[in-house]
Amino acid sequence: MSETIQSIKEKFSHVINFSDNLFEEYSSDERKGVQKIIEQTKKRLEKEESLRVKFEEMTSYEKQARNNGYQTIVGIDEVGRGPLAGPVVAAAVVLPTDFDGVGINDSKQLSLKKREEFFDKIMADALSVGIGIIDEETIDRVNIYEATKLAMVDAINQLDVSPDYLLIDAMTLPVDIAQESIIKGDANSISIASASIIAKVTRDRMMVEYDKEFPGYGFANNAGYGTKEHLDQLKTNGITRIHRKSFEPIKSMIK
Repeated sequence: MSETIQSIKEKFSHVINFSDNLFEEYSSDERKGVQKIIEQTKKRLEKEESLRVKFEEMTSYEKQARNNGYQTIVGIDEVGRGPLAGPVVAAAVVLPTDFDGVGINDSKQLSLKKREEFFDKIMADALSVGIGIIDEETIDRVNIYEATKLAMVDAINQLDVSPDYLLIDAMTLPVDIAQESIIKGDANSISIASASIIAKVTRDRMMVEYDKEFPGYGFANNAGYGTKEHLDQLKTNGITRIHRKSFEPIKSMIK
């Protein structure tokens, strides 16, 4: 009696590289199901290898900083510059040198499930994490660009380690710490990408709670951005206390 497709599938689920003897062992098995398993396994390995290569590329800024003598390297990113409601949230993350972040990317490129998974992993493995939250009143008072910097500095101040090098996503901060501003840093630095995940999950969870307090605006789904549902609700029921009064169309609605 030939081996079942299911048992072969189980064997291939444990394959971790292309040199595994199972490929040769089952290459002559003509059953379509077996050949499909082989092809699926090859595709899985190719994807995993691609993610590993991407991860190695994303550690280059951190490695260069260490080569230059820096030891406590912080990745910093923010979420929430564009929404009409809610705070801007920044995160500062210090990762260990042996951090395994294969699969981590800019938070916008990840599914909700993956963001949640990586959020837990980063919080568990990071040497330190700081989160800065600047509310809508401050955003209105100082403008969103300045509020973003305040959130980032606050995130740094929340760390329980003393950083000596900052990797920042497209910003320069008024702090006396060596720093590097990286365009699209959340897609090019593992530390910044990790910070982007912490910031986004933190802010999204806040907006889910605001959705309960202010139903109808769709905050749980749109995170405060100006979707049709959100704009329609603004016209019908007006602004809430978490809306940014310096942002259009809210600014004009107040006038």
